[in-house]
Amino acid sequence: MDLKTRIRSTAISTFASPRYLNLLRGKARLRRKLSGERAIVHYFHQVDDPYSHLAVQKLDQLRAAYTLPFNVHLVSRPAAEFQGSSDHFHNWALRDALSIAGDYGASLRAVRQPGPAEVQAANNKLASRLNQPDFARQAVEVGAALWSGKSEKDADRQPGEAAVQKGNALRTRLRHYQGGMFYFDGEWFWGIDRIRLLERRLIEEGYRDGEVELCVPEPTAVDTSGLNGSAVVLEYFPSLRSPYTAVGHRRVLDLLARSGVTLQLRPVMPMMMRGIPAPFAKQQYIIIDAAREARARDIPFGRIVDPFGEPVKRAFALFPGAQAIGKGMAFVTAYLSAAWVEGVDIASEAGLQRVAENADINWSELQQAAQGTDWEAVLEDNLSDMLAAGLWGVPSFRVTGGNDDTAFACWGQDRIWRVENEIARRL
Repeated sequence: MDLKTRIRSTAISTFASPRYLNLLRGKARLRRKLSGERAIVHYFHQVDDPYSHLAVQKLDQLRAAYTLPFNVHLVSRPAAEFQGSSDHFHNWALRDALSIAGDYGASLRAVRQPGPAEVQAANNKLASRLNQPDFARQAVEVGAALWSGKSEKDADRQPGEAAVQKGNALRTRLRHYQGGMFYFDGEWFWGIDRIRLLERRLIEEGYRDGEVELCVPEPTAVDTSGLNGSAVVLEYFPSLRSPYTAVGHRRVLDLLARSGVTLQLRPVMPMMMRGIPAPFAKQQYIIIDAAREARARDIPFGRIVDPFGEPVKRAFALFPGAQAIGKGMAFVTAYLSAAWVEGVDIASEAGLQRVAENADINWSELQQAAQGTDWEAVLEDNLSDMLAAGLWGVPSFRVTGGNDDTAFACWGQDRIWRVENEIARRL
């Protein structure tokens, strides 16, 4: 393993460790106690973020359930470099939020993206209600008008601008970049999807009296076991360098085994190797969050080797060969385990041989089957179809067939329950 890969892999493994998360928690707790502050959950509300609109609908329930204050701050959109693909980010987020709102017991109706003057008016209205008992109710009403196109416009940049600047400054000081976020003593929780993890921590630390049932659990999926789903096609877009792919992969395998759907395995090049920026703060949060998700789901994760560039391409070059001999999924499974669980030096030929062995593939047969294949064209075709479906991240999913001629597409390991519901609906 070359020095650069070793340094990067060591850093990522450190960020993924529970020890590092406990260090962040401990340092924040110590700073708070030394300053004489009490324990507080901070919530950062972005009025033109659909995920914020869902999250704020749970704020009063959380405030009633836990014995510490929830302080609210207004913030603006993340900078373009934090959005992955700024051309797709806002429309995709809205579509995704619309698709999950009902499953989380929330509501969202949207006709279009709000404009700057409407956003300013919304911030002006909410700035005076920050940390008032009726903030959540006001935010839901303002958000509903904003997303439905019935909001007022306002050129006045006060007092909303001042409140947003103050919220942005605190968010930056606490080392984050996104709206719809909860922060508690060194740890960030994204939107309605991660409230369950915030709740588990608050319960563990004794901030809840009485009932311990979560206010916002993850939605449960319809069990597709025994439904004979062969008429439904599941296109699965993983990446070999994606921690969220690694966290979700075992559940994808389980879903395939239970439902019997027809799989189309369509790996794509990692986002950063496609020229999509990811600043350090975002990379660090993704690793911390992915590792935390893995621990919450009892999924092995954390001994990481992260070869960037040519070593990843060498692995992708073998994929068409594995696919040709009927071992495509086994190869991807073995590689993800080697890279994200076992700490195998997958930058070396010996490491790739071990991947093949663990996938029950003869190394010589794999090399021979991969010879002459245009693996770059395969990945480019997969990426083109994924982007055409309105997706850009991994893992992504597209479901077709069954009793519906239209396609369903979604992104993320925390949408696998949504994929299973869609399969069940089509059967």
